[in-house]
Amino acid sequence: MTNMTLDRGIDLNLWRKHLGHVPDEVWERVEIETLVLAENDLAEIPAKIGELKHLRMLDLGHNALTQLPEELGQLTVLRDFLYLHDNRLASLPASLSHLKALRYLNISENAFQELPDVVCGMQGLLELRATDNQLSGLPGCFSNLTRLRELHLRNNKFATLPESIRNLSELRQIDLRSNPLTSLPRALTELPSLRSWIYAGSQL
Repeated sequence: MTNMTLDRGIDLNLWRKHLGHVPDEVWERVEIETLVLAENDLAEIPAKIGELKHLRMLDLGHNALTQLPEELGQLTVLRDFLYLHDNRLASLPASLSHLKALRYLNISENAFQELPDVVCGMQGLLELRATDNQLSGLPGCFSNLTRLRELHLRNNKFATLPESIRNLSELRQIDLRSNPLTSLPRALTELPSLRSWIYAGSQL
């Protein structure tokens, strides 16, 4: 960020600044609550991100990340959004299970073959977007996400869903388009809050 002055305040938006790396000045802004680093050709996020203890929203989308630092799990105030979409991630650090207050997670357009178990620890999630990956199943602990209202799994490799989905009693919308579905559990049709159930493009 040569010759660039950061705006003061609690929101720091560096969207599409072609940074290549995160400038050290960012980590000095320990008071910020919103940090947008999307579309900056970032290949890594330094461990210093764990020092931004007041972050409520973090956008790391549209970069070239293959891994994330464990220190990301120190951002326990992170509540509003965590955008990780359109990177090259195949796993998430175990520490992210500490993000109990997080309400929205987007891991779409990555390289996940399995939904990481750490997602199950995010028990405050209301919306999960995991479209355009290589997912074929959900972990057994997924039923822990009892507050989940929206589940977006479009364009993956699901043939079915586990019966344990019955525990997602708050689920209102599920998107299963463009999956090789061969069957769906009866429990899905019995969810009391489900209003939108999309599976066009499947084999059903």
